[in-house]
This record gives sequence, C-alpha cells and structure tokens, in this order.
Amino acid sequence: MTKQPRITGADLRGVMAYPPTPALPGAERVDAKDTVDLVETERMIRSLINDGVDAIALNGTLGEMATLTIEEWKAYAACVAETAKAINPDFPIFIGATTLNTRDTVSRMQYLADLGITGTLLGRPMWGEMVAPVMERFYRDVATAVPDMAIVVYDNTAAFRGIIPRRVYKTLVELPQVVAVKYAGGASVGFRYHNDMAHTGTHFPLMSIETDWFPAWEMYGEEFVGMAWSSTTAMGPGPVLELRDALQQGRFDDARWLTERLRWAHEPFLVGQDFMEFAKYNVPLEKIRVNGAGYINVGKCRPPYTEDLVPEEHVRTTHEHVERYKQIRQEIEAKFGARASTQVAAV
Repeated sequence: MTKQPRITGADLRGVMAYPPTPALPGAERVDAKDTVDLVETERMIRSLINDGVDAIALNGTLGEMATLTIEEWKAYAACVAETAKAINPDFPIFIGATTLNTRDTVSRMQYLADLGITGTLLGRPMWGEMVAPVMERFYRDVATAVPDMAIVVYDNTAAFRGIIPRRVYKTLVELPQVVAVKYAGGASVGFRYHNDMAHTGTHFPLMSIETDWFPAWEMYGEEFVGMAWSSTTAMGPGPVLELRDALQQGRFDDARWLTERLRWAHEPFLVGQDFMEFAKYNVPLEKIRVNGAGYINVGKCRPPYTEDLVPEEHVRTTHEHVERYKQIRQEIEAKFGARASTQVAAV
C-alpha cells in the first residue's frame, strides 16, 4: 500500500498560526548554545491550541529556521510534538525543514515523520534561484522520499528569489503530499492569485494572509480559501479567530469590519509599506511586535539577524502597530465578547 499523509487539503479550514521560536536570554550572542526556550515553547503551543487556532506552522522565516543549529531544531521539534500530542494527537502541526539542499531537507523530514508530526512547512533551496523544472523535481523528490509527510509549500518571494511559476502549480496538484500553499505577501488577492488558483482549484488552499482573507472569501468561497495563514496570531489570536468565526458563520458585515480593523492596526507596520525593505529586517521586526504584544515571550533574535541593527524608524512604526493591535483587541472583545487569547506571557 502506497504511503500518503494523514491529512489532505480539504481537511485544512480556519487559521494556521505562524509563531516565532522562543529564545532564552543570550540567544543573540555568537557563542550561544541551546538557545531555545523549551518551557515557553510548551506554553506557546498550549496557548495557541487551547485558544482555538486550527493549525500551527513553525520554522519558516519568523521561526528562524535559518539560524537554529540542528541540535536546537531537533529539541524544538520534539518539544512541540510532545506538547501537541498531549493536547490533541490529531492537531495539525507543520514544522519547517527547508535547507540549502534536497538531502538535508529529506533527512529533517524523516526526523519529523519519526516524531509523528503532521507535516512540514517547506520552502526551497535558495543559494541559486530555482527555475521551474528544478523546482518541480525538488518537490517530487521530497514527496517521494517521505511520502507520509504532508507538505505546506512555503512561498516567500524575497527569501526564495521569485514566485512559484504557474506550471509548477500543475505539478503540485499531482502530489497528494501537498496540502496547502502559504501564499506570498500582502495584497495577494489579485491577478496572479486568480490565475494560480485556476490550476489548483480545490485540491488545496492557496492561503492568503488574514488581512486579505475576507476579499478572497468573497470572491471564491470557503471551498477554495477555507484557511488563512497568520503570524499576527502570535500577538494574541483573538481578532483573527473572530474573523474566522464571522466568515464561517456567514456574518460578512462583521467580517468586513474585522478586516478593516486588522488593516488599520497593520497600517504603520513596514510589511505593508515596503515589502522588500521589510524583508531585510523581518525576523527582528516580527519578534519586536510579538514581544510587545505580550501574548508570547519569544526573546531575542539569533545572529546575524539581530534587533540592534534595525533602523530606529522601523522599530518606532512597529511599536505603533503593536499599540494599535492592543486597541483593536479591546474593541473586538467589547463587541464580540472576551476570549482567553489576551493572556499575558510569563516573563
């Protein structure tokens, strides 16, 4: 019997959270070892699951996949697996396994499979830009090598030096291991999104970011865009989960209002102002906003992408974004009722 993942694209509905990797004090040092805060990792996973997110993806860009040692990555993955399994053995967890080559990626995927992890969040080798035929072979190779691992394809136009060509989507739909795509960037509901969806259909969701979810849902409906990705959930998932509930319950006036408030909260944040500039500082800016919001204590960034080298103006606008998010959390709780997701991280 051919091995296949235990989850399909049709199973993914709701919000996929993208939190950082919590760091112990001193993680920003070049000589630091064993930097992952496993106590806070356990609390983070428990909080996100208990507060109601529908899936969790880890170790992408924000998850510092590039700056964790292999020992740290393994310890983190094992802690996440054990924590999630204790709460709900079937909860969808996707852990990044992106490396600079296929063999290391396959090795990491096999480690995750042995842990019982649902699947992997998988970008692609980026030392040299991948043209379409190379990209197609890469995803075929890893799917064949670890057939029981589900794959969320990680599309990041800055990190991976370009978009996923349309012909590659034709290949991805042939692989049962591919269950979703983390679609790139803001303002994703446009011509490229529409044309890519023409090839993927209902095979798996092209997940937009939460601030684009409502317009995508209006255009295509739940069958096509039933799941969104959100790193903002690491600031307290309440507002994003309220948007999910409104969409799933057909309360589109509420969904429109929630989207407007989320967009207002994001206005100062660099990602919506200049994505390519944001991509230079995305890891520290994300950690600054998550720590500022107080839901998770994620500590400092690991070198070389550390907070002390971020321009002061970018830090200032990130703090403004945090204050706006705290404000809309209160507005949304007052309008729809309080959620547990406003709890403050232990420090």
